[in-house]
Amino acid sequence: MDGELDTRSGFVAFAGRPNAGKSTLINAIVGHKIAIVSDKPQTTRRAIRGIANGPDWQLILVDLPGVQRPRDSLTERMAHRVQRELAECDGVLVVFNGQQGVGGPGDRFIAESLADSSAPVVVAVNKIDRLSHTALVEALQAASELLPGSEVFPISARKGTGVAELTEHLVGSLPLGPRYYPIEDHTDLSDAVLFAELIREQVLRRTREEIPHAIEVAISEIENPRDGLMIVRGHIWVETESQKGIVIGSAGKMIREIGTAARRSLEEEVESKVHLEISVRVRKRWRTDDGLLDRLGID
Repeated sequence: MDGELDTRSGFVAFAGRPNAGKSTLINAIVGHKIAIVSDKPQTTRRAIRGIANGPDWQLILVDLPGVQRPRDSLTERMAHRVQRELAECDGVLVVFNGQQGVGGPGDRFIAESLADSSAPVVVAVNKIDRLSHTALVEALQAASELLPGSEVFPISARKGTGVAELTEHLVGSLPLGPRYYPIEDHTDLSDAVLFAELIREQVLRRTREEIPHAIEVAISEIENPRDGLMIVRGHIWVETESQKGIVIGSAGKMIREIGTAARRSLEEEVESKVHLEISVRVRKRWRTDDGLLDRLGID
């Protein structure tokens, strides 16, 4: 850990409804793909830390699972993780989806859950590139009313609009302290978890609405037999045989497409040739299986 005490460093938790664009924003600030991006809601299941560094600061971003009322063991664990991370952070960034409108029941639930937060709260209204001027003004006003006293930033995480100004504000609110991670690090995720997330991203991009929440990926083995080659083996978990059929596809077409896209994503991440082996397995009601959730690292 860097011993310099003239730096600003700290943890900022990202809170927001599913599909608010938190993952896209965290990737934009860090400058590397840390959190998976999908148009399917509720794709983040772990509190993923992204690490952004400047010459005299380190901003550690905690991409919380989408804040929602628990429905099963999986979402209950996610809700508990949200509360733990919020209690330990130096600041909170609430991301609202401006395209969907701000101020609905889900947004009010988030605002109420942060009412007792001791950490300063900042608001980002995302997806402004898809809003008319009138809709933007309405969204910003609604955000200000939901969290009065908080700074509100209009941004487009996808295009980068407003991201630099938001980052500068977040850094300015951090306390003085040492860097918690080496300056070359971009995340504290293990390779196995990061690889599983990148593979799951490709599954989510290609499957129908009933599949995303039933999908999980686990990496069973990572080998480096020689320089320039990595072998990654893993499993895609689903809950039913019909879901397994969808993921595999007719004559194996879908799983081949997933595998090819995931391999390219992994190769881009590790800057090496990757040999990827993935299989699809059925585990009924895995989202209520505490033992499996423990092994998957969803705590």
